Amino acid sequence: MIKPIKYFFEAMFVYLFFAIAKLIGLSLSRKTFSFIFKKIGPIIRSKNIIDKNLLKFSNKLSDQEKKEIISNMWSNYGMTFIEYVFLNDFKKGQKHVNIEGEEILQKIFLNNKPVIFISGHFANFEIMSMEITKKKINLATIYRPLNNFFLNPLMEYLRKKYVCKNQIKKGRIGVKESIEYIKNQHSIALMVDQRVSEGEKIKFFNEKAFTTTLPGQLALKYNLDLVPIFIERKNNISFKMKIYEPIKSSKFKDKIQISEKLNQIIEDMIKKNPNQWIWTHDRWK
Repeated sequence: MIKPIKYFFEAMFVYLFFAIAKLIGLSLSRKTFSFIFKKIGPIIRSKNIIDKNLLKFSNKLSDQEKKEIISNMWSNYGMTFIEYVFLNDFKKGQKHVNIEGEEILQKIFLNNKPVIFISGHFANFEIMSMEITKKKINLATIYRPLNNFFLNPLMEYLRKKYVCKNQIKKGRIGVKESIEYIKNQHSIALMVDQRVSEGEKIKFFNEKAFTTTLPGQLALKYNLDLVPIFIERKNNISFKMKIYEPIKSSKFKDKIQISEKLNQIIEDMIKKNPNQWIWTHDRWK
């Protein structure tokens, strides 16, 4: 009985914050919620998990460097949170993002053959699927529903309306849906940086962690290319989205090899900007 009450009050706060953001606009909302999350984040999330994760990332970080990474992470978290209110503005416009490798998306569109887009929880990760669909690429996105059942319907509504209309819930049923979308000439987009209980233990920053093998499975089964995407927040007001060259699945012998390669790519992305990855996930549990 405690969890529903907790979820209810969490949802009320979120709806209140979203209402305030609508009133004060995007620029002031980013500054406000960047500040709020830097203050309340360390209180509501385990510092031990963050410290443990940062130690696996590098045992050479000074206390000051750790402090800066954590502060910047919470700042980005706050901005990403409140940007859900403004997804409609992002959907209509283009000034908020600079796409490096746009020609790769154009080739994918012209080839009219599905690919697997992969990324991690960097900057505002919803930008990836949104910008891909703007390029007229048929896409379905795999997502993890929120535990808070008061909030999840709103988040699903926002994602379907402004990010990608084809949303696939993570899980076994989601795998079947993904296959159906691929058969209907849709590409698939998913994040591969979180721990998954049904995954395989694969090296991630020199220590094995449960990792999804779904991209490898789908790519090998249907001979699909894998296309990594990296998103960075620039000066707190815009984004850079880098499209990597497609990776041929035929070069790998199995799903484990592909998953190892994808983990290496995510590692490199984190190294490029550790300030904008979500260190609160218990990745190595």
